[in-house]
Amino acid sequence: MIKSLKSKIINKIKKLILPCLKYSPKTTLKRGIIKSIKIWRDEIEGKIIKYFSNFYTQAFHKLYYYSETKTWQNTYWLGTPAQKCPLDLWIYQEIIYETKPEIIIETGTAKGGSALFLASLCELIKKGEIITIDISDSFIFHPRIIKIIGDSTSEKIIQQVKEIVKNKTTMVILDSDHSKTHVLKEMEIYSKFVSVGNYLIVEDTNINGHPVLFSFGEGPMEAVKKFLQKEKSFKIDRDKEKFFLTFSPKGFLRKQF
Repeated sequence: MIKSLKSKIINKIKKLILPCLKYSPKTTLKRGIIKSIKIWRDEIEGKIIKYFSNFYTQAFHKLYYYSETKTWQNTYWLGTPAQKCPLDLWIYQEIIYETKPEIIIETGTAKGGSALFLASLCELIKKGEIITIDISDSFIFHPRIIKIIGDSTSEKIIQQVKEIVKNKTTMVILDSDHSKTHVLKEMEIYSKFVSVGNYLIVEDTNINGHPVLFSFGEGPMEAVKKFLQKEKSFKIDRDKEKFFLTFSPKGFLRKQF
């Protein structure tokens, strides 16, 4: 066994060094060995990182999330607080360019940075309006933003949304009250507005230990699981988590039919 391992190591070194024998005789061995070590180190490091990718991803996720005053709470769009992970915003940009929805419904306006970001994207592609809903008003103004003040699950607000949406192609982003009960109710209501091929995005599925805020209690992630037990027309799109860090793991739901 030891001989076999030794033989493998020698063969590996030869394989790495032989391609390096292009230097002058004086420097061939030294340069060849150094280059071989670097190549071998990169290969091994790459394999180790891939093997422990989940550990590294969750560790960075926690570092980023719990450094909130420097990171997501300190994120602005055109001077307006957005309070989002920039990698998620980039994914929103890709989705909007691909699907080009006529309406984007956002529950949870907060300071308004995300609504302004979405409106800016719609302005760039010359298509789309934002319906943003919150129990409090925000100081954002844009010709493509429609602000609705009130409880996103109240019949009055739902009726207002229906009158605006009508038969327009629509995507939805949920980011208001994060309790499981409220999120599930929003999903049941607003999923009906989502057009085939468009997305229902449930934000902050990372809380309650997925992997942050273990003490939060059942929230968005648990609501998504419950919703999908009954609703088969939506499918989780894990490709939207390609940047590894997302505040919405398993929260990008695409309507299939």
